[in-house]
Amino acid sequence: MKFRKKPVVIEAIRWTGKNWKELLKFIPAVGNMWWLKNGSVGGLSEMKQPVILKTLEGNMQANIGDWIIKGVKGEFYPCKPDIFKSTYEKVKD
Repeated sequence: MKFRKKPVVIEAIRWTGKNWKELLKFIPAVGNMWWLKNGSVGGLSEMKQPVILKTLEGNMQANIGDWIIKGVKGEFYPCKPDIFKSTYEKVKD
């Protein structure tokens, strides 16, 4: 059997390692993400390392360059750039 992914409009932001203010606006709920610095959880001033997202499947890491997607149920999860590019296209506002 073959299946086609249902067309759905998603919201996403690309983690650059510097756009943490936009990321905080995008993922407003405290406890949904953490930043790592040298293997430990860091604060806002240390937001240069991977972001750890609390997803429906457990904690997942978003590296710099990865997209962070808001899912259809309001959940957040990371997506590698090549997968994002082959799966999504920009929607006109």
